Amino acid sequence: MVKHSETGTLKAFNFDAILEHIPELKLLDCDTESISFDTPIDSSDITPDLWVHMVMEIEKAYHDFDGFVILHGSDTMSYSAAALSFMLENLSKPVIFTGSQLPIGDLRTDAKENLITSIQLAALQENGKPVITEVGLYFEYKLYRGNRTTKINAAHFEAFNSLNYPPLAQSGVSLEVSKSLLWRPKKGKKTVFHKKMNAQIGILKLFPGINQSFVHAVLGTQGLKALVLETYGAGNAPTSDWFLSALSKAVKNGLIVVNVTQCPGGSVLMGQYEASLALENIQLINGKDISTEAALAKLMYLLGSGVSTDSFKTIYETSLRGEMQ
Repeated sequence: MVKHSETGTLKAFNFDAILEHIPELKLLDCDTESISFDTPIDSSDITPDLWVHMVMEIEKAYHDFDGFVILHGSDTMSYSAAALSFMLENLSKPVIFTGSQLPIGDLRTDAKENLITSIQLAALQENGKPVITEVGLYFEYKLYRGNRTTKINAAHFEAFNSLNYPPLAQSGVSLEVSKSLLWRPKKGKKTVFHKKMNAQIGILKLFPGINQSFVHAVLGTQGLKALVLETYGAGNAPTSDWFLSALSKAVKNGLIVVNVTQCPGGSVLMGQYEASLALENIQLINGKDISTEAALAKLMYLLGSGVSTDSFKTIYETSLRGEMQ
């Protein structure tokens, strides 16, 4: 967005005038082109259909460019970065998400640095090949693996963090890339552009005092295929008979349930405590250290890919794009 100098209102940024706002782009050792949605979309209105739109645009231009930068509102950027990490299988080029906390015309905006460095990262090559070959998220001097991020702050420039995986790169006086942390494509395999996401999923966050009728209503939601269960600590949940019985019945009826921790960092360790042993016996999927954003995206992707019920748990508990340990 750009702020009107007189009225102070925000309007969509015209990328035809990008050099007017960011003349520093002329100094970059690369050529850039831009594509914009016809109607600007607030990130709060993002949907799986729009993720498909992004994937299709990347697919069309994939062989014409060395890297891609996606400008996205920060509110749902982690969801989109996680989704595209699964939809773009075996990437051989970088796809970098970025945005800003302040509009590009604001005196103190963080948009310029975020955009300039994101383009530098997307253009970064070594021996004629891209250094980064995955979906990343760049914000406030750090590049993270996209499917490892969570928005942690709505008021500070450091809006994102990746508590379970270190930054892939940091921007200081120079760009420092931690090459040992980067995700690598499988040799000899082509990039696959997936375009089917099944959004018949939900989230149930546990809290002290959660009542039986509410849990039954969520588990009985018509058309629900899968559920992300946000549990306490290392994957713990109430041990009351009604709760475990309801969960067990839902799983036996075909509902896929993934156990993730409510904590911003750390991992689910089912069976470590008595409060999670029952969940392990019910055959809940162990989300390990996956974020809620990536857990949702992975469910949509696997359901959309038609993975069989018999192999779903095994595949989900396997790291596909570096989203979990």
